[in-house]
Amino acid sequence: MVPLMPESMESRNSSPLSAPANALRGVGPDRTAQLARLGIQTVRDLLFHRPRRYEDRRNFRKIGELQLGELAAARGQIVALGLKRYAKGTKSVFEFILADGTGRLHCRWWNLPYMQQYFQQGDDVLVYGKVHTLRPRTIDHPETEVVVQNEENSIHLNRIVPIYPLTEGLSQRWLRFLISRTLQQLGGQIMERWPSLAIADLPTRSQAVQMLHFPSDLIEIDRARMRLALDELIELQLSIQWRRKTLQAKAQGWPCAGNNRLIKPFLARLGFSLTGAQTKVLREIRQDMAATQPMRRLLQGDVGSGKTVVAACSALMALESGFNVALMAPTEILAEQHYRNFARWCEPLGIQVDLRTGSRKTSTHDPQALNLGTDSSGPLAIGHLPSPTANGASPIAPRPSPILTVGTHALIEESFAQERLGLVIIDEQHKFGVAQRERLVRKGRYPHLLVMTATPIPRTLGLTLYGDLDISVIDEFPPGRTPVKTFVRGADHLPKVWEFVRTKLAEGCQAYVVYPRVEDSGSGEVKAVTKEWETLRKTLAPHRVGLLHGRLRAEEKEKVMAAFRAGTLHVLLATSLIEVGVDVPNAALLVVENAEQFGLAQLHQLRGRIGRGAHESFCILVGSPTTPEAEHRLKILAETTDGFRIAEADLKLRGPGDLLGQQQSGVPPLLFADLKEDLPLVERARGLAKRLIEGRSIVLNSF
Repeated sequence: MVPLMPESMESRNSSPLSAPANALRGVGPDRTAQLARLGIQTVRDLLFHRPRRYEDRRNFRKIGELQLGELAAARGQIVALGLKRYAKGTKSVFEFILADGTGRLHCRWWNLPYMQQYFQQGDDVLVYGKVHTLRPRTIDHPETEVVVQNEENSIHLNRIVPIYPLTEGLSQRWLRFLISRTLQQLGGQIMERWPSLAIADLPTRSQAVQMLHFPSDLIEIDRARMRLALDELIELQLSIQWRRKTLQAKAQGWPCAGNNRLIKPFLARLGFSLTGAQTKVLREIRQDMAATQPMRRLLQGDVGSGKTVVAACSALMALESGFNVALMAPTEILAEQHYRNFARWCEPLGIQVDLRTGSRKTSTHDPQALNLGTDSSGPLAIGHLPSPTANGASPIAPRPSPILTVGTHALIEESFAQERLGLVIIDEQHKFGVAQRERLVRKGRYPHLLVMTATPIPRTLGLTLYGDLDISVIDEFPPGRTPVKTFVRGADHLPKVWEFVRTKLAEGCQAYVVYPRVEDSGSGEVKAVTKEWETLRKTLAPHRVGLLHGRLRAEEKEKVMAAFRAGTLHVLLATSLIEVGVDVPNAALLVVENAEQFGLAQLHQLRGRIGRGAHESFCILVGSPTTPEAEHRLKILAETTDGFRIAEADLKLRGPGDLLGQQQSGVPPLLFADLKEDLPLVERARGLAKRLIEGRSIVLNSF
């Protein structure tokens, strides 16, 4: 297949817009350094420097009409100004009074004495900010711009004006003028990225940039953003789809669909039947693993939906086919739990299960020392040995039985080598970076890949962060899951909370108590497990309380977890370390203190640790939210246990950058697209990118 490059850099490098910013008139060394602090290195960067907001300067608010708490723009003349120092000169406040004939507005800057050099009495000034008090009307630290005489018809007044992100020493007026002049000179060089695409319902790319900076009305702002966002998303989708197409063209994996001779006895031993959703997903996985093209599949399902059993069946398919399997988990606690589960399930079937973490290795097995090779003739069936020669010796060394290795990040280290790796499983994918995923996959010759997450992924993120993967969803819970009742309580209710916990412990339940920190920071506002441990031991006596956090040695963690699983510890006092994978069916209580310090998805994961047994389960979120957002988070958790609804809410509250981190996700920063709101644009970009790749009509211009 002839390779098709998703992007050509030739036109980008030869465009006048690729010239450095200091090639523009009026941009000397100081201005170059200031622009660089804003990420503006080239003319292209300057023209795509997105305003952070707009001011409608066709009609200013009258000072006398400004309301308390209102964000507004006003205009007037400075009638008085001055700097006051106090606290023996260590602190200051600079203030001017603005008048427009309807009232007076006090503008103040605390501990910024240099502000006095920018204003003089009689200056005509525009201000923007929130009214702090009405007696007198006051705005603290407003944005300001001094109006120059005779510019009533300039780019700065009597129109919708862009307000840009700035840096020290750079003014709105100077940057606005530079962008305006550059647009007039070079705006015609802004070209369509993909000339073959017809996007008739949106402005051209050149028009969009003009509208971005100097819109004629408010509607143009949104249309400009949509067009530039669509271009960003098309480029992102091209990269994602091209990566997948390249893999399909080049990669030749091993068929690993198995023959059911291990899966059948495994399912018979489970003691319960798979749900319809689990069965459906396993059909999709078997179909993928039967092909010579390696599977790339994301399995998502809410906490407790049965992903681990699906992972076990997938592993058995590869093991039945004679191939090794590697399963990577983000924490030693989760890896240890997977190891115990898979050993319990697989060892009766004759399958060796190994564990490799930073602190523990259960086997000295070294695949490199066995000279397994990478022949492509296919595996021998488990237990099949060549016929011996007359003297009893085997003419060919028998191939070792396949092994399932469970581990943490230790699996991606050079010390771990695994030949004939047929399947890689990554649990809690969002805890790993894209590069880490790729390092593990490269351990073998294009093994099949199954990544799992119990953090439901909103569709916009599914199409972008995991756009190179096929997606399976387990949307059904196994029978017997106990609904979890969730309550939000203030810190003043803690005595009643502990009384309730003691009652449930006396009934035979176990409990988790989670705090956001390991050590006390000294502020006293956010609690830490190490400080609260002694207090809680006394509060919940005679019930035994164990302590678990990330700074304990691995053997200490395992000792505490073993005691909690065995029931000799009644309460596990922990950090969010337990948010993934910990499974103790008798644990039916979860108390989270300082709950406002946790994200929505994290709290939902923590809640997933309970409701796994016969006891009625309760989650109590104790906190004192100080912001509407924190209060909203806790309210959502009290109202629903639907992980997908929670994930959508978390995306809207925090955004994808905070949710996953750019390094984790591998998605480049987006200037115009908003993954919280732009699902229709993402879907449209996906279709347009597919057309470009299938039609091989990618002709890319720089702008």
